[in-house]
Amino acid sequence: MASKLQLPADDSVTLIVSHSNLTSFSSDVRVSQQTTVEALKEKLWKKTGTAVASMRLELRDEIGARVADLDRDAAPLAAYSPYDGYWLHIVDLDPSSVTSGGWLEDTSLVEKYTISDEAYDKLGTNFRKFKEKMVLKNPILDDKKSDNQMEEMCANIKVS
Repeated sequence: MASKLQLPADDSVTLIVSHSNLTSFSSDVRVSQQTTVEALKEKLWKKTGTAVASMRLELRDEIGARVADLDRDAAPLAAYSPYDGYWLHIVDLDPSSVTSGGWLEDTSLVEKYTISDEAYDKLGTNFRKFKEKMVLKNPILDDKKSDNQMEEMCANIKVS
């Protein structure tokens, strides 16, 4: 008779996820082999932003060789015989996907907010004004003063 404390064998595998449009993206996902390909795509959609309908999944071994295309949405993952450490490569088929063109990785493509010093000083509250108030309350916080204090302290140290 089996103990009630005994758990059934774990059928899950840990797969490394990569993406066709996201060169710096890599993630691990632990998933039951009974999970359908469609449910796996739903899970990956939340991680990568690639729509389920635009996603093709490739199962690759440890060295990157293609083992199978996960092309049957209703099939369980076990039908493709994955092992721990295999790669699950997402190919994004949507040319207008949010992942294409580097928009999620290349920060140089993002327009940065800038403000002139005059406009910043006109703001009712800003960090400079806050810092000035804090330095008045506690002069130790003054960066310029503390640098001079350290120089004076160091100048008075004598090595014997």
